[in-house]
Order: sequence, then C-alpha cells, then structure tokens
Amino acid sequence: MKFSPLHTHTVLRDMNLADVAEIVCIEQRVHACPWSSGNFTDALKSNCVCKVYKAEGEILGYVVFMFAVDEVHLLNISIVAEYQRKGLGRRLLGATIEMASGCSMRRMLLEVRHSNAAALGLYRDVGFRQIGLRHGYYSAGNEREDGIVMEYLL
Repeated sequence: MKFSPLHTHTVLRDMNLADVAEIVCIEQRVHACPWSSGNFTDALKSNCVCKVYKAEGEILGYVVFMFAVDEVHLLNISIVAEYQRKGLGRRLLGATIEMASGCSMRRMLLEVRHSNAAALGLYRDVGFRQIGLRHGYYSAGNEREDGIVMEYLL
C-alpha cells in the first residue's frame, strides 16, 4: 500500500531527551493511561526507534516502535488532540510502515484498546487485521480493558 507523504512543511526526526517533557504533556491529553517520562526515557535508551513528527517547531505527534527479529512492534503512536482526524495519524503510521518495510521486516504488530474505535478504524482501514485478544491488557481506572492484537503484513 502506498501512503501519502508527510506534509511538505513537516519533518519526522529522531526523538531526543529534550522532547520528553513536551511529549509527556501531549501523552497526558490523548491517553487514558499515558506513558510516563520514564517510559519515554527508557525507550530512548533501549533499542526502540523513537520519532517526533514536527511542523514549524511544534510537535504534532510521535511514534515509538521496536524491531524483533523480522517483526516490528508498534508501541506508541500519537497525534496531538487538536490535530487528530486530519489525516496526520494515517501519514505517521504510513511513514512508520515504510520505515519497517525498508528494513526487510515481515510484519508489524500492535495492541489497541478495545474501546479505541478511532484507532481501530484507522488500523483496519490501513490494512491491519485482528489476530488475537489480550484479556485485561490495559488499565481502565479500577477495571481492566482488553487489548486487540493486530498485524499488518509488510
């Protein structure tokens, strides 16, 4: 599948420690159970690929993924709340898929909250398919929520 390129006035660059505070603020606004600064710092220090999607000096989104043998595991992909539903998430996901394809990976895996209808719709529309269910995978206040395991063949 061919994806639309990122906007001409945007850049996808490596995330760095100086980005973490701003990213955590975004994360807290867009996720029910956000990653902490420690989660992002750990990802930066590990073998994860961490990218920020910027335009005119403003972070619009970010993605964190890791390679495991011939697979890519998408750990976090987020767009700033004010920019959601404008095609930016689709472009960022497309760029991520193209990076993975360029590294000769076989497939991309992810988990998504059962209740995250917008993300599920995007993933299905792009070509991900459900391959499993992780019962109680996500925290949901005092409860647990199932995670849907999805795959995209590269």
